[in-house]
Amino acid sequence: MIIRAPPQSGLAGFALRPLRRADVAEWYAYLSIPEVIEHTSWDLRGYEDLEECVRQYEAPDPQSALRFAIVDECRAGLAGTIGFHSVSRTHRSAELAYDLAPRYWGRGIATAVCAAVTGWSYAALGLQRVQATVLETNTRSERVLRNCGFSYEGLLRAYRLVRGVPGNFKMYARLAGDPREPAP
Repeated sequence: MIIRAPPQSGLAGFALRPLRRADVAEWYAYLSIPEVIEHTSWDLRGYEDLEECVRQYEAPDPQSALRFAIVDECRAGLAGTIGFHSVSRTHRSAELAYDLAPRYWGRGIATAVCAAVTGWSYAALGLQRVQATVLETNTRSERVLRNCGFSYEGLLRAYRLVRGVPGNFKMYARLAGDPREPAP
């Protein structure tokens, strides 16, 4: 999906821009770290898998996946990515996904960009619903989503394969009219 104006990151020192083929090496480097993918469904077999992802992100189809690079402006390097791996214009919904290089963990970056991209998606893309699925062991990602006002909707048993094994995922969602603050 081609985007004319990417969202603001919501965090000083970090910017969001469309993911580029030139980002694949840095992206692959941190996604190759076992601790980074341990609580996700990533199943990379090689660098080429991410090149194919970027080709999909560059597609002009308004229902294609959409992903932004999270750029550390101080070092001009890739800190992570965030975007939607599925978009439905018909239903005005999308599924959010994000990742960060370990050097950026615990600094509030995922929460800031999650909130920024979610808010932007309502205004710029006209979405009504943004959802995210989280492997049931991924407590960090659950915390990010709750801090961004997403509500837990239930457990999806054996929802996706996780490196060949069915994994249980928790469903979170935030609607355009929901308050930004997490529900009590």
